[in-house]
Amino acid sequence: MRELRVIGLDTDGGSVICQDPDSGEKFHLPADDRLRAAARGDISRLGQIEIEMESTLRPREIQARIRAGASVAQVASAAGVTPEKVSRFAHPVLLERSRAAELASSSHPIRIDGPALSTLAEVVASALGARGHNPEDTDWDAWKSEDGRWIVQVSWRVGRSENHAHWRYQPGSGGGTTEPLDETADEITDPDLSRPLRGLTSVVSLASAGEQYTVGADDLIGRQRARVVSTDTPEALQPTLIDHHVEPVEDLDDIDDLDLDDVPPAEIARETTAEPTPPPVDDTEPTAPAADPLDMRSSAPTSDETPTPRRRKAARKPAVPAWEDVLLGVRSNGHQ
Repeated sequence: MRELRVIGLDTDGGSVICQDPDSGEKFHLPADDRLRAAARGDISRLGQIEIEMESTLRPREIQARIRAGASVAQVASAAGVTPEKVSRFAHPVLLERSRAAELASSSHPIRIDGPALSTLAEVVASALGARGHNPEDTDWDAWKSEDGRWIVQVSWRVGRSENHAHWRYQPGSGGGTTEPLDETADEITDPDLSRPLRGLTSVVSLASAGEQYTVGADDLIGRQRARVVSTDTPEALQPTLIDHHVEPVEDLDDIDDLDLDDVPPAEIARETTAEPTPPPVDDTEPTAPAADPLDMRSSAPTSDETPTPRRRKAARKPAVPAWEDVLLGVRSNGHQ
């Protein structure tokens, strides 16, 4: 490496003229920020200028992306530089984010009835412990949203799935407050920790379900048996319909054609004494009384015999007294 010395500036002042003392050869150096930073000994400024020249993102833009939640690897990939060159600008912002997450863990989550007495860290530990997770396996992070407010995130793994819950952190006296932003954060902030996890339903006891079904079936069967005769009743105990056939009564108008004068009084008296006058017979068919199944066991016909309907005697013609008997108030036998 040759040693050069500065001999002056260019006529336009845009470059510095240097000369090799051995050969007398002259060189021009551009008078830019890098040369100025090197002349002042500002190493950090010199590295920043190097980043600005090599990447498409300025250091301020890199820090803004880190503060908004991006990682060093993501910013390095977007800038087209190595992560080591981004880390020197990202480190102060990462410390700021870590401090914001620590303060948010000491804040009080807002519930329906107001801020909770417990801190957010205590609520998260209690909720995850009640659901069978280890609170020590959580990761806390924070970043600023577009409106300039801090967002705190709690992450934990369950099997192969990654779970996240987000709150909005508002610094203030007493540790500040945090407001849940998603459903997972609502479930953690909710004081009712006895309910099951989402997607799981309570198992119904099969024994209790069977008992309810059996009681309902017995009640229904009991009501049906009270109304309907069981089909398992023996044939001998089932009621049998009996055909009661009644002969029609002859027309009483034919009695007017009788000539009582030709009949001897003794014959009329004998017929009247032998058989009293029957009561009038109704033309309608009488209804057979309901028979007791037990009493009809002996009277029920067998399968080999065919029941023969019983026929009643024809009603005898009633004896009509003569008009003389009616006038004198005497009976047909001549006695009053």
